[in-house]
Amino acid sequence: MIEIIGLISPFFGLIALGYAAGRLAPHPIAGLAWLNVFVIYIALPSLLFQLLSKTPVEKLGSVGFVVATTLSTFVVFAIGFAVAFLRGGRDIPAATIQGLGGAYGNIGFMGPGIALAALGPAAGVPVALVFCFDNALHFVMAPLMMALGGERQPPLAMVRQVLVRIFTHPFIIATIVGVGAAVLSIHPTGALDRTLQLLANAAAPCALFAMGVTLALRPLKRVPSELLAIVPMKLVLHPAVVWLVLGVAGPFDAVWVQSAMLLASLPTATNVFVIAQQYDVWVERASTVVLVTTVMSVATVTLLLYAITTGLLPTDPFAH
Repeated sequence: MIEIIGLISPFFGLIALGYAAGRLAPHPIAGLAWLNVFVIYIALPSLLFQLLSKTPVEKLGSVGFVVATTLSTFVVFAIGFAVAFLRGGRDIPAATIQGLGGAYGNIGFMGPGIALAALGPAAGVPVALVFCFDNALHFVMAPLMMALGGERQPPLAMVRQVLVRIFTHPFIIATIVGVGAAVLSIHPTGALDRTLQLLANAAAPCALFAMGVTLALRPLKRVPSELLAIVPMKLVLHPAVVWLVLGVAGPFDAVWVQSAMLLASLPTATNVFVIAQQYDVWVERASTVVLVTTVMSVATVTLLLYAITTGLLPTDPFAH
């Protein structure tokens, strides 16, 4: 356990440093814009490209793994949406944000760094696959559910919006280019390779620091009662569903199962707050969900990592 804490504490420590900086030097949140541009458009895409371009092609075509992990995330979203819809007066937009709060993990900013540090380079491909297809799912579900809830727009316009969001996302572009490089056996060398590696190494520290600052500039004003359902759904139910579904669909490589469970256990993504702002629904409470799940994930992610790396939790739930 001490080893796991030592492994994971720097990642949460970077979030804490960002949070402290945001509280001690409270500049406007707009000041983060260029750091976020660096992280989202340059550093993290470089990391994803580096991981995928050097991966054997046969490992990139695991359709069963993609279907199982994406289905798991959808199931958790559907459960969260149904609970919120029935408890909250059948308000589809608010229930959508709550469903995303329980299913949309911080797999972009936190996922690659923690997974690679804890599970090694073999985690790179499953992390990239989960990231791409989970994000594609959320990009589809958010506008679709908001349209059902009253944010009406023509079907063709909605389809176009979804496709644009998916295929212009820098992480997904980097994944497509990385897979293409692997298929064509194109591997950057020399100065280009070293530049990409420098950018990849900067991804996790910058992303986690920026996340901490963002949390600091959105202070906790009140704790909504909905957190009693959303927090365990995100931090406990989501990884449990992934574990069970992969067990049914498998067998899969142990590191792939562990990577998927680890990503599922991460706290609610800051993008949930961004989506809430975009549709002006459940905004303040979405910010609270991100903050509370992030704080509580320090304990839950540590415990999960300990359980999977020590064999306390087998990668196949149905193994005899």
